Amino acid sequence: MDDQQFQRVAEAALQQLKRALIAAEDSVDMEVEEQSGALHVGFDDPPGRFVISPNSAVRQIWISALSTSFKLDWNEELHDWVLGRTGEKLLPLVGRLVSEQTGDTVEL
Repeated sequence: MDDQQFQRVAEAALQQLKRALIAAEDSVDMEVEEQSGALHVGFDDPPGRFVISPNSAVRQIWISALSTSFKLDWNEELHDWVLGRTGEKLLPLVGRLVSEQTGDTVEL
């Protein structure tokens, strides 16, 4: 994957994720912001912050959440970003992480 393709698929995935998270703001106490190409998701109760950002140097999407770093690779076969150790795709993974943070069931 070259730089242009990485930027295109990463940006599309983050925009899709941003839309899903904003839609979930109606039912979950969180705030979604985009800053410098990264998504920041803030929580008041319990307090926490997730950062989801593209890392072009290694062509991955990185998630910092729940005191852990998650590094997703592009899977051409699935046409999605996937966490290698669990096989989770980007949206279901973030939904699970938000659910663990808030205690509410969140499906993205």
